[in-house]
Amino acid sequence: MSAHPEAVTDLREPTVNRRPTILTALALTATAALTLSACGSDDGKARGTEVERDSKPASPTASADTSPNRPEIELPSDISYTFDWPKTGDKEKDAVLADSEQSIKAVDQAIVKQNALDKAYLYYYEGEAAAETQKFVQDYVDHRAAITGSYRFYAPEVNVNQDGTASLSYCEDQGKAFVKYLETNKNKKTEVTAKSYVIYHTSLKKNDKGVWVIQKIVSQSGSAKCRP
Repeated sequence: MSAHPEAVTDLREPTVNRRPTILTALALTATAALTLSACGSDDGKARGTEVERDSKPASPTASADTSPNRPEIELPSDISYTFDWPKTGDKEKDAVLADSEQSIKAVDQAIVKQNALDKAYLYYYEGEAAAETQKFVQDYVDHRAAITGSYRFYAPEVNVNQDGTASLSYCEDQGKAFVKYLETNKNKKTEVTAKSYVIYHTSLKKNDKGVWVIQKIVSQSGSAKCRP
């Protein structure tokens, strides 16, 4: 998502932003009008924790996809997540949330593995979103950087349409998330600021495997909605 995750703007080092920014402000306006009720821009960031849990794959029954080909996601013990988005009771909405959780972890796995074409995130991203995520991960690879810390996602708003599309907005607290440089094995410690709290907006569609794949994603750091 880390990810999300905006692309790195500082050429010297990657940011801790978890999801790539994909759309221009103009495109975002159109996307928001079609699929989202929240605001947006071309910025990004966020994650934190109250009760952490290990980065285990979601239960196969949580998604419409029961294919044995669903990629496994394995992350190191120094990365942990809290997804504070309880089940809605609606089968499709819960599948969107479950697949989105996996998509976030899949991008993080690509960063950890230093593989901008890791098959796990490509399972959950298509088209524009896949292309921009590849660039985002490659930036970490180029800088020999990975991620570490605790991440919290919260305040989800999900809508599912009858045409097989959906929208999801959510917050991320990146206050306990850091960049880790692989050559020195040292972390870049950063202070918690307003920009540590990020809102994400994603547009998804259900593919022929029953997976809710991300087609577009935008983010805004310093979102008033996401700040405590």
